[in-house]
Amino acid sequence: MKKIFMNVKGFLHGSFLILLFFAVPLSAKEIELTQAQALELGTEVYIYAYPLITMEFTRRVMTNVETVENLRAPMGQFVNAREYPNASFRDVTAPNADTLYSSAWIDVGQEPYILQVPDEGDRYYLMPMLSGWTEVFSDPGTRTTGTKAQSFAIVGPKWTGSLPEGVKEYKSSTNLVWILGRTYCTGSVEDYKIVHQLQDEYKLMPLSAYGKDYVPPKGKVDTSIDMKTPVRDQVNALSAKEYFNLLSLLLKSNPPVKEDIEIVEKMAKLGIKPGEAFDFNSVDPQLQKALEKSITIGQKTIIDHIKNASVIKNGWVYSIKTGTYGTDYLQRAFVAAVGLGANRPQDAIYPIATEDSQGNKLNGKNKYTMHFAPGKLPPVKGFWSLTMYDDKYFFTKNALNRYTVSPRDNLKKNEDGSVDLFIQHESPGKEKESNWLPAPEGDFILMLRFYWPEEVLIKGMWMPPEVVKRK
Repeated sequence: MKKIFMNVKGFLHGSFLILLFFAVPLSAKEIELTQAQALELGTEVYIYAYPLITMEFTRRVMTNVETVENLRAPMGQFVNAREYPNASFRDVTAPNADTLYSSAWIDVGQEPYILQVPDEGDRYYLMPMLSGWTEVFSDPGTRTTGTKAQSFAIVGPKWTGSLPEGVKEYKSSTNLVWILGRTYCTGSVEDYKIVHQLQDEYKLMPLSAYGKDYVPPKGKVDTSIDMKTPVRDQVNALSAKEYFNLLSLLLKSNPPVKEDIEIVEKMAKLGIKPGEAFDFNSVDPQLQKALEKSITIGQKTIIDHIKNASVIKNGWVYSIKTGTYGTDYLQRAFVAAVGLGANRPQDAIYPIATEDSQGNKLNGKNKYTMHFAPGKLPPVKGFWSLTMYDDKYFFTKNALNRYTVSPRDNLKKNEDGSVDLFIQHESPGKEKESNWLPAPEGDFILMLRFYWPEEVLIKGMWMPPEVVKRK
């Protein structure tokens, strides 16, 4: 039986893990793996790498254009969503109708990028920055940096140098960075116009172009990239050879962090060397089978993690373990699989309900109420909303073309100051329509959005009310 060799010497350099795979250290020794060991290691590495692989495939699809079009833009350029989707939209599950997105992918391997934002007035906005591992390493915006006009520098893991005066530095652990900005908008014609002006002032440029007239270059279209198959399906279809080989190549510019030293050692046992092709064909055929099996087990383990990934209270399921993960690789992989781009809980929390207070599926044949006691509306400093989806997480057509209900609908209070939200297919009557969230005739899903939640919400000291079926 052939062997998988480990020739690796790791050491810490500043806050980065630098791996030497290109010279054989004096203490190197051969390690022979059994099928069981290869399966275990392969599964662990698969889960560890899942966010990075998913980010890379997402980047490819979202930047594979010459110029900005639809919701895609070349590397280093913003693409701005100009309006909220309607019930015919099917490109992305669980769309929102509270914030307009401004998305950009950048590579900070050669030099930093400068992000400039305008004065937002009193408007809520957020510019979370994700590393290639989906860690939100910084989240400038209303909560953290205020709403004045500002400039931020996003720098790579190996960059050293000076920045222009007044530019705040944010350091990424990887060369790949995704900026997934959100700007609050009511959805009215007047507010769309204001937000569009703000979006037009979101600027990105390399440090070398700062202060100059900068025109971003055209992107290059790669016809080999699959632009139709959903990213998750593309990632899940990769063979062990393809998956681990891509990981090896991506690790060169997206290195592990110092806390990852144990998983780095496990990768080395499989022969994974940053920057080098993974020599799958040299692995014993029995171990190849074990690594292929690790793909299947890894995917199942990630999806099955839903049982432990969330908190369930009053029938609402949500997670506060998002945005930053440490060495909880399974949680990180799960979030990448079901909610890529998730914020830190300090910025946003998204509870979901699929059942009523009696544990029965939510269905438009019934009428439901959510009752908020006096002074007990969601404790947020940003804003909150309740969104309606069908059973596939898409908006549902209704007479009001309303997909969310929130304070911007001028909710009516009861005499005692409490608030009732009416969730049903038919109108509850004109006098109650401000508090009505239209439902489809069949099964549906509810999602709460809490932006800039207060600590009592994050710590579970405030809970969303149950969805109660009315007679």
